[in-house]
Amino acid sequence: MNKDQLTKERRSWNMGRIRGKNTTPEKRVRSLLRRLGYRFRLNVKIPVDETLNETTVQNGGTRMPNRPRRRVSLRVGVRGGFVRPDIVLPKYKTAVFVHGCFWHRHRGCKNCTTPTHRRAWWLKKLEGNAARDKLHQRALRKLGWRSVVIWECQTEKPRSLEKLTRRLANLLRRPPAGGYLSNALKPACSK
Repeated sequence: MNKDQLTKERRSWNMGRIRGKNTTPEKRVRSLLRRLGYRFRLNVKIPVDETLNETTVQNGGTRMPNRPRRRVSLRVGVRGGFVRPDIVLPKYKTAVFVHGCFWHRHRGCKNCTTPTHRRAWWLKKLEGNAARDKLHQRALRKLGWRSVVIWECQTEKPRSLEKLTRRLANLLRRPPAGGYLSNALKPACSK
């Protein structure tokens, strides 16, 4: 029994129009950061794997020359060994995730609903998104990065946008735990 009010074609068309990048909440946050005077990059891959060898750990961080290296994953479950935040402030070692309340399960929000049609499939998908978000934040924290989650509903009303502005300004005034980065996240190709 199909509980969906739309035809299969119309539902497919609707779902195809949902964007992953350059969403309205993202644009509002970028505008806010620009007004505060911060420079940032968009959708940058941050590697979360580190190449180490056993003597690195034993010798307090210095790698012995001519020793074989082995890959040690900082976080199992991060697909491809990368985390791709929506906005990256490399100088402040801060990653900003702008999450949609529906897709990333903002608990207690009016936008965090579960569709009734194919409910089990949707729950698995949406809970998987939320679990992956936690993995990404944990992996970044292990690397000394700050991760800031901004919810879609925080960007809708002017009053909540003002609160968000103050919160970001205060957060970015304090240095991250690992200190600031000077030349972080340079592109791999300098052409």
